[in-house]
Amino acid sequence: MHVDQLFDQTLNHMEKTVEALATQVPQPKKVSYKDGFIFRHVEKTAQQAIVQKLARLVSSLHATRLLWSHGFVQEQGAMQRILDELLEDITFLAFGIIFEDWTGLHDSYLEAFFEEEFDSGSAMTSSQRRPMIPRKKIRSWIASVEGVQDPSTGREATRTLSKAYSGYVHAASPHIMEMFGGNPPGFHMKGMRGTPRQAEHRADLWNYFYRGVLTFAFAVKALGNDEMFNSIRNFASGFLQSSGDDFLSKEWGDI
Repeated sequence: MHVDQLFDQTLNHMEKTVEALATQVPQPKKVSYKDGFIFRHVEKTAQQAIVQKLARLVSSLHATRLLWSHGFVQEQGAMQRILDELLEDITFLAFGIIFEDWTGLHDSYLEAFFEEEFDSGSAMTSSQRRPMIPRKKIRSWIASVEGVQDPSTGREATRTLSKAYSGYVHAASPHIMEMFGGNPPGFHMKGMRGTPRQAEHRADLWNYFYRGVLTFAFAVKALGNDEMFNSIRNFASGFLQSSGDDFLSKEWGDI
């Protein structure tokens, strides 16, 4: 199967899964806001948070794929930094439910997640100060549950990966200079489609799609849908059979 077909199939499967899961949690309600209303999950449950994060995960995968296809690999790297946190957040919440190991850290995370951006009619007068749950604490907790003997090792591995992509977010010089090249050499500011840089980043895209599928499995397990869990496990196996388990994905051929 061509990689584009595989990604289309994966995104379609993910979208249908989110739509199904969204019906299994208390529905968003209309909440008065200024002269109108906004939709909110007023119960603020972990399951509702997982569904919201899954929806954003699918949207972000769409965006990352679109950026890669046009050669905007710098921006792809920035999106992958977002995807890393989405994957971690869903895993963190799902594992807390699956392994019945819900902690105060989970409570603090949910409180921060559902907190409104502004608590008054004006952004300038708002007293909102959203607390940030330290990412290293989330990573350490996940590593401990996954059975890593030294949680700091797992945390350090994910921190290193995150820091590498943070260079794209914050526009560090070494990352910007990846845009420079050609004959005569110069900055590629309209994307790097068809260049070796685009080819280098296609394995990244494969990796995030596959990790996304696995994270969906964790999520549906946490929401208690065993039938859907088994379906996603089968889908994950099919994903590997269709693309191969080589992260470099040489079998995809030319871009």
